[in-house]
Amino acid sequence: MHALETVVNAVNGILWNNILIYLLVGVGIFFTFRLKFIQVRGFFSGMKMFFSGVSLKGEKAGKNGMSSFQAVATAIAGQVGTGNLAGPATAIILGGPGALFWIWVSSFLGMATIYAEAILAIHFKTKDRNGQVVGGPAYYIERGLGMKWLAVLFAVLIIMALGLIGNMVQSNSIVEAFSNSFNTPTWLMGLILASVTGLVIMGGIKNIAAVVEKLIPLMALFYLLGVVVILTINSAYLWDACRVIFVAAFDPEAVLGAGAGIAIQQAARFGIARGLFSNEAGMGSTPHAHAVAKDTAPEQQAFLAMMGVFIVCTIVTLTGFVIITSALKDWAALGNVVGQGNFLSIYQVKGIAVTQQAYQSVFGAFGGYFVSIALLCFAFSTIVGWYYYAETNVRYLFGSEVAIRIFQMMVVACIFIAAFFKVDLVWDMADMFNGLMVLPNILALILLSTIVVKITKAAQKK
Repeated sequence: MHALETVVNAVNGILWNNILIYLLVGVGIFFTFRLKFIQVRGFFSGMKMFFSGVSLKGEKAGKNGMSSFQAVATAIAGQVGTGNLAGPATAIILGGPGALFWIWVSSFLGMATIYAEAILAIHFKTKDRNGQVVGGPAYYIERGLGMKWLAVLFAVLIIMALGLIGNMVQSNSIVEAFSNSFNTPTWLMGLILASVTGLVIMGGIKNIAAVVEKLIPLMALFYLLGVVVILTINSAYLWDACRVIFVAAFDPEAVLGAGAGIAIQQAARFGIARGLFSNEAGMGSTPHAHAVAKDTAPEQQAFLAMMGVFIVCTIVTLTGFVIITSALKDWAALGNVVGQGNFLSIYQVKGIAVTQQAYQSVFGAFGGYFVSIALLCFAFSTIVGWYYYAETNVRYLFGSEVAIRIFQMMVVACIFIAAFFKVDLVWDMADMFNGLMVLPNILALILLSTIVVKITKAAQKK
């Protein structure tokens, strides 16, 4: 296990400290200017389309695809997971409160990137040998660039990154949360989660669309209610939270002290890494859902794709403020002053346990229960969404229902096994595979950017 940790950390060091931060920010800036700030110009249109399409009981999805709202709900299902509850905690503890600022930066730029992904996914979508509508980076890489080898590489990486390792992160966080709050045996929670997942994913696209279109609106409202209550109670520390976020983004020692050992590079590294893990812009995952939206113009679905990033960023931000304000409150209760030590040191835990501790500081034991239940909803929706993305690529590689069934069994097994993994290793492995799958997708986005601009201009002339 130690050897695996060493390899994973070495790869992450190369990817996240030297390549991906600049690449993801760079491509976001590239599309922001090339599309003339599409995330600003198309924001209100996207919001209007999103809320007008909200439904808890839409038409059934099938081989011809799903409704526009089901498509964006499936995309958000993949985006709204542990990255929204455990992700901010990990980023803030390792990168300081300034990491939240870099999550905002990556999300703003990511809205332009994900717009381009959705445009290409719809433009190059097709039907597989069984007549099912499919689309995503593997398809626009092969059909748009003619690079079959690169498409295959992406397909393999996303199957590992999301379908297997990524879903292990979701499972691991759920199991840890329920163990912390309810003392649920890890093996039992892992078994329950694996069993329920198996029932849903084996029902195919119809079951997946039906689950996410109901789960997403309800779980968002549930979590928002809890956040509003806790931030109202912590309202006296909201201004201090805003201050430490912006100061720590550029001068961590000013609010955490030199002993914290956190640098600007760390804040940016963990902020952007967790930003990617939560909003998935540039990663090549959400295009699989947007590609199968029925009777929707490419630019309209692309606007909805941007809303997914915005909604996810909002949830991440609220979670981050809960963590920071709770830490400030508890730090002050000990007679300390911000700027005279690392106020985040009150968290002696990692991962989802940080978020649970923040809620418990206000709600007591109920706070831990609340986070556990919220995480169960969020992470389960992500497991379902990520499975669908990976399945699309299994279809791309093999086109066989037998292969799909074998893959389903592998996913269920990984979800159960993840219950017994160390949380740090699982997150680090997810970072590694997420980073690797970004590379072929970003290359395709840049090389096909002319098509994105052409389709956008044509839509604006209508």
